[in-house]
Amino acid sequence: MKYFLDSGKIDEIRYAYENYKIDGVTTNPRHIMDSGKPFLTVINELAEESRGKEFPISVEINPHLKKAEDMIQAAKQLSPISDNFVIKVPCNEQGLIAAKKLEEQDVRTNVTLVFTASQALQVGRIGAKYVSPFVGWQEAAGVDCTQFMQDILDAFANFGFETEIIAAAIRNGQQIATYAAMGAHIATAGLAVYKDSFEHPFTDKGLKIFGDAWDQTEGN
Repeated sequence: MKYFLDSGKIDEIRYAYENYKIDGVTTNPRHIMDSGKPFLTVINELAEESRGKEFPISVEINPHLKKAEDMIQAAKQLSPISDNFVIKVPCNEQGLIAAKKLEEQDVRTNVTLVFTASQALQVGRIGAKYVSPFVGWQEAAGVDCTQFMQDILDAFANFGFETEIIAAAIRNGQQIATYAAMGAHIATAGLAVYKDSFEHPFTDKGLKIFGDAWDQTEGN
């Protein structure tokens, strides 16, 4: 499973790339806002940080855009900034029309805010680079998303879609493990989620037990 980082902060991205071997980045307007920097400043920093790397970065167009032609225009303004940029468009009728036309013009897309298998099916049919079913948001509200994800995985396998499936908005290590076991291609989560997924209190307990034994062993 590939790990993408949900972030618009260059220091976080650099840390996760150097230490966690993350495979890419996903951003959205909230991540950009949290960086405390203007949109184009962050976009240009992302382009510079990924220069010379095989490192996909999903950047989202203005979410206020309603018409496919406006989404396409916005995408074509962002895409040339970096070979690594993948353009995020919303999963609604106009967004799907935009994604289809962009992919036909070799502009890679990540169709986001996917909440049903029927939405995901069309993303696969049009050949988008990525589809982002949001599991974290739904599970935070008490929804079990395993059947949702399984339906997407089964449909994509049935028809040989090449679109990569991102388990999006991951909130904890259990979700990472669950969707990895199911076969999702990518998890995307914040830095703190990945950090937490590497830790366990029993690991700490074991280190304490072994450390005490080490200290009481003659010659150490």
